[in-house]
Formats: sequence, C-alpha cells, structure tokens
Amino acid sequence: MSNLSAALPTWTSPPFELAPARRLAGDVVARGVLTPVERERMYELLATYFLGTSREQFEIDLAEKDAVILLRDLKDGQIQGFSTLMRIATTIEENKIVAFFSGDTIVAKEFWGETILSRLWSQTVFAEADRIREECASARVFWFLICSGYKTWRFLPVFFREYYPHPQVTTPLHIKRVLDELGERKFGHEYLPEHGVVRFRSATPLREGVAEVTPERLRDPLIAFFDRMNPGHDDGDELACLTEISRANLTRAGERMVGARLMKG
Repeated sequence: MSNLSAALPTWTSPPFELAPARRLAGDVVARGVLTPVERERMYELLATYFLGTSREQFEIDLAEKDAVILLRDLKDGQIQGFSTLMRIATTIEENKIVAFFSGDTIVAKEFWGETILSRLWSQTVFAEADRIREECASARVFWFLICSGYKTWRFLPVFFREYYPHPQVTTPLHIKRVLDELGERKFGHEYLPEHGVVRFRSATPLREGVAEVTPERLRDPLIAFFDRMNPGHDDGDELACLTEISRANLTRAGERMVGARLMKG
C-alpha cells in the first residue's frame, strides 16, 4: 500500500482558480473514503462513455487503487469527472522503480476542455515523486498509463519531452524492460509485450462519438502514430505507455501544468 493518502489533504483546487469561466472544482481523496453515492455516480459516468462495463468489474478495479481525483460541477456539486490512481513499486536489476498508474479516467463531454484534472494529477504525482526521491535518491519514478483513445495518449507529447512509445525515437531497451515489467505485473497475460498493448478478455471500448479516429484526424501525425501503434483501439485494445516523472522531462506546457510552487530544483 502506498502512502499517497498522506498527500491528499493538500491537493484541492486552489481558490484563485475560481474564475467566472471555470465550471469544475476538484480534489484528491483516498479511495476508502468514497461514499456509495459517489461510487454510483462514478460508475454511471464510466458506463456512459465505455461499452461492456459492469458494476462488479468497476468495483474490483477501484478496490486496488490508492486515490481518486474527483471533479465536481461548481453549480450543484455533482461529480462530472474522475481519475483513479495507484502506486506500483518494483525492482529491476537492483534499481528501485516506482510507477503511478492511471486507471479509469472520465470527464463528462460538456466539460471537455477543462484543465483541473491535469493540474491536480500532476501536482499530486510530482509532490509524491519528490517524497520518493527524498527517501531514495536513486529511485526512478514513472507515469504508467494505458490508452484506448488518442485523446488520453496526446497528454504525453503535450506535457512531456520523452515518452514511449514515441513517434521519432525507438523505445530504449531499459525503458522497454520497465514497461514490460509493469505491464505483466499489472495485467498478466492480458499484456502483450510483442505488441505493447493490453488486450482484455472483457474489453470496454469507447462508445461512438467519444474519440473516433477519422480520416481527417489521421492528418495529425500524432494521431496517425497512435493508430499505427494501437490498431485495435476500436475494439478496446489499450496502448501501454511510459514517461518519467521529472521536471527535466517537462515541456513548457508541462511546467505550467505542474505549477510554479512545485518547480523547485
């Protein structure tokens, strides 16, 4: 079990963000404090945007997570988005590896374009990465995520300099080793290292209208790359991705997202 919950009270959306145009407030909570009503609303959102879901599987997946980012409508407090988060620790060739895995992540369509989820996620994870490195300076900290839609995958090139798979760089052997270790540890035989994807026996593909890869969108080289790397995305295949959680690895947009108060050292 991680100590992620120790950081949770700090990470709420700060008051200065309450601008007139902003419609969501967010905070990060320990998974164990979620109420039955909150869990029901989370599953309702999941089933709205993904096919083949079940409440039972949702609860199984949620039970292994450490924390949840909740996004609420400022008008009525209704949950309009969430992302689950867990910490995975392992050792590879005597090197300590810690990965933050992003699980189910949903934002209601009418709130697409809001940035509060990215800000809360990045501030929480970077603060926790600092604590990990204070305890073990040689530890390497990663974001491990799987993507069945191009919209999630595009967070990587927007916010990080180096990420894998990458359209212009072959995945280094040591990164592939970490990715394979995390993929097999988390998903067992459903992770296919030769393809770099997770193929669930009971897949939950995105519903129509959420993130279709149309001929027009394929003109974007990043979306075209995602389509090549994950040709089964329409059927629910998930592309396994990895990027290092370090300030040196942030783009300018990533630096803004993490925030000046965390950009030390």
